[in-house]
Amino acid sequence: MYDNFMTVEMLTTFVGLVTAVALIVQFTKSLIKNKFNDVYVRLYTFIISLGLSFVYARAGNGAEGIILTIINAIIVSVAAMGTYEIISDPKALKHK
Repeated sequence: MYDNFMTVEMLTTFVGLVTAVALIVQFTKSLIKNKFNDVYVRLYTFIISLGLSFVYARAGNGAEGIILTIINAIIVSVAAMGTYEIISDPKALKHK
């Protein structure tokens, strides 16, 4: 009956993490954008991604696991923000 809702199992996958990060950021980024510029939205996206990755998709134990989880969080945050904006045109100016 509730197969389309976010579950813990979904948050352990790449697609689930990207979806969760994108939704959280899209619904809350106006709080960041009201006081700061777009660079802080990217940092905010990474922080959300890092938190969710450590809780739901930790990649191993010890220093290796921490480093892999951070790398995975970077990949998730870039995917959630859109690779074109980050890689192709990182200094693009948006008009309010």
